Amino acid sequence: MIRIEALNKSFKLFHRPSDRLREAITGRSRHDTYHALKDISFSVAPGEVLGVLGRNGAGKSTLLKLLTGVLMPDSGSIHIDGRITGLLELGTGFDPELTGRQNITANGLMLGMSHREIEQRREAIIDFSELGGYIDEPLRTYSSGMAMRLAFSVAIHADPSCFLVDEALSVGDGYFQQKCMKRIREFKDGGGSILFVSHDLNAVKMLCDRAIVLEDGAISFDGDADDAVNQYNRIMANQAEEQEQRHLTQDQGAYGSGEVTVVDGRIIGDDSHSSTVTSGEWLDIQLDLEARDALDDITLGIMLRDRFGQDIFGANSYQLGQPLRLAAGERRRISLRLRADIAPGKYTVTVALHSREHHLDDCYWWCDSYLQFEVAGFKGHLFSGVCRLPLSLDAEPAPADEAAPEQRQETPS
Repeated sequence: MIRIEALNKSFKLFHRPSDRLREAITGRSRHDTYHALKDISFSVAPGEVLGVLGRNGAGKSTLLKLLTGVLMPDSGSIHIDGRITGLLELGTGFDPELTGRQNITANGLMLGMSHREIEQRREAIIDFSELGGYIDEPLRTYSSGMAMRLAFSVAIHADPSCFLVDEALSVGDGYFQQKCMKRIREFKDGGGSILFVSHDLNAVKMLCDRAIVLEDGAISFDGDADDAVNQYNRIMANQAEEQEQRHLTQDQGAYGSGEVTVVDGRIIGDDSHSSTVTSGEWLDIQLDLEARDALDDITLGIMLRDRFGQDIFGANSYQLGQPLRLAAGERRRISLRLRADIAPGKYTVTVALHSREHHLDDCYWWCDSYLQFEVAGFKGHLFSGVCRLPLSLDAEPAPADEAAPEQRQETPS
């Protein structure tokens, strides 16, 4: 169990290195105070996974360093039952000149393991890491993914009661990440407490029982993981508000004859109220059009692509039987509403304005990857692959007069 009560941590910020010496000699303050954490209180019960969300600078790293004893709090208390280990900054506690096998000993001792415990678990650590013969090579020859394998394997075999996971897990390959997630779930099922810090919103939704959102060193939300993700997305959306000019034509390499253009656009989920949505959630694609000339045959088209650039879905107003008309100088907001029944991941939306069915004759405006959105977590039943298709299942007894195929025999003619 982890219990944090009224935790505060601040740092002195000096404008010049010499100001530190002047303050020490004169006793006069020459620094600004940065409050990294302000009156933080929360708890993590045995067998519970708590997610921690927050933009860069919100206080996540400071919180983890306080929990691991790297930093001491200014005030407040930290209570942890049993040993706490974690996968924080990649390579922490490792010596690049030592072999992987030697680093198991060094890192294990730093985590509080005895020499006897290390020897008893050494082979299990090596087997889990799947490093093979590389275990006897210097760590400086390892890739970041190999180092992460070793770090996670040592940390999870240190028999902790509390486990901290930071973004370091994201450097591994997909297969090993899944293996780590499985082991984390096993640790949770065994009664372990987990603090999971990540920008992977899908992982937070899938793994965490609840989550907190840090903003400016304070907890702005503590509750259900889905609601915490929505709160985090609202914070990020507010931060990005002043950058919405990135949608302007000249900034994104749009091209076309320019009789009509898209001057602004956004994607908003019904539940999240942001551009990060849950698979199965309805979302609105809002596009502001402005016409330079009068046009009575305008087609607005969109194409959704995944992170590999594959076309996922495309449609346009001509195919929907809804051609658009704009007068010269007119500005109009068009909303396209669709259900995001697609797999978790990051997607882009290409937008085009042209005449009739396609852009080959009259291309007024075209911009690749004009908008971006992310799908995290599932609403409704889970599925595999790219998209969710309508599916039903009926189970009923087979007719008695129908024999199984292997029981049927051909009758000679």
